[in-house]
Amino acid sequence: MLVLDGFLHRIEKTVPIITKDLGPGMIKKMGSASQSDQAPETSSNILMIAASEADANLFYATGFMAPDPFIFIQQGKRKTLLMSDLEVDRARSQARVHEVLSTSKLAAAFRKKHDRRPGYLDLLEEFATKKGLRDFLVPGNFPIEYADPLRKRGFRLIFKADPFFEQRMIKTSEEISAVKRALRHTEAAVKAAIDTIRKSVIKKGKLYFDGSVLTSEKIKKIINVSLMEQDCIASHSIVSCGIDCVDPHNQGSGPLYANQSIIMDIFPRDSHSRYFADLTRTVVRGKASPKLKKMFAAVLEGQEIAFRSIRHGADGSLIHAAIQKRFEALGFTTGVQNGRMQGFFHGTGHGLGLEIHEPPRISLGKDILKAGQIVTVEPGLYYEDAGGVRIEDDVVVTKTGCVNLAKLPKVLEI
Repeated sequence: MLVLDGFLHRIEKTVPIITKDLGPGMIKKMGSASQSDQAPETSSNILMIAASEADANLFYATGFMAPDPFIFIQQGKRKTLLMSDLEVDRARSQARVHEVLSTSKLAAAFRKKHDRRPGYLDLLEEFATKKGLRDFLVPGNFPIEYADPLRKRGFRLIFKADPFFEQRMIKTSEEISAVKRALRHTEAAVKAAIDTIRKSVIKKGKLYFDGSVLTSEKIKKIINVSLMEQDCIASHSIVSCGIDCVDPHNQGSGPLYANQSIIMDIFPRDSHSRYFADLTRTVVRGKASPKLKKMFAAVLEGQEIAFRSIRHGADGSLIHAAIQKRFEALGFTTGVQNGRMQGFFHGTGHGLGLEIHEPPRISLGKDILKAGQIVTVEPGLYYEDAGGVRIEDDVVVTKTGCVNLAKLPKVLEI
């Protein structure tokens, strides 16, 4: 799944760091079983309040998934959860933390001491006071509904923009395997979709399968069901055709047409590991136009430029610029045409892991790649008079190059 060219990069890099410069290398890489045991060097205390089901940093820190918010405190290497009775037993058996405290027991002790019913932050303050904690490092998405009251109570919160846990960017062998598993299931689902398109019959320019019009919705269903059978969940899958392909994030709808490009961009999350895969293929049922064939060849060449350039220490912006320059040399210009952007107007790639879009970017911003990162490589070309082409693989950055995790063939005409 692509991101706007440089847009998210600019957002991440401009979130203010309040109070002090936290400096580089905030978290040292630990072993896979305790990969987030060490807090940033500028503060030994971390505070997060979120639902780990929706917050990748909290899930990364605890290995515990819950649909409702809970309190996570890390003092040095020691991790503590404040949990409701609904989740306390499960957290004690599953979370990678040192202790799990029951909020109901904490509340009972608070009532006995203060003769009143405590609020959520009362319990947090009581615990922090006992531990002598007044300063916390918090992520940039820390809820304002907690931040303001905590500051009024005398706590100092130091905000850090993503990557909050910098070692999240460097994947362990277990994390790489998790992405590969999700990718294998994604490839199987996309292959099933391509096989259906290949078997379709062309009638009056439309594709038919089993006697009815083959639509974007039917192909998405094939993909999504295949993924669900492997415990992967796909959201906002893209199956667009023809002119719809010119809008890269158009999810597609309605009939699929012969002799026109069909872009399938699928990015599911594995329900068990919580890691994403991200894969895009472009096909044509029938005959592609000469321009579409040239676009497909150019995008493949753009991928190869990235594959040759990606390595530890490489500047993502230079890789992106090299692909843009090659497209221009091949006659594929980028800019506003007929009132809309056409050409290559999104980033070449982005980091991938517990979130579909993570640092680093291979785009306009100067992101330096590091060994162990997983990034997508997804150049594309989009023109109203031809349609769109995007091809995407996931690669692991190494010291000397990169390893492509994808295996699904790239064939235009089927």
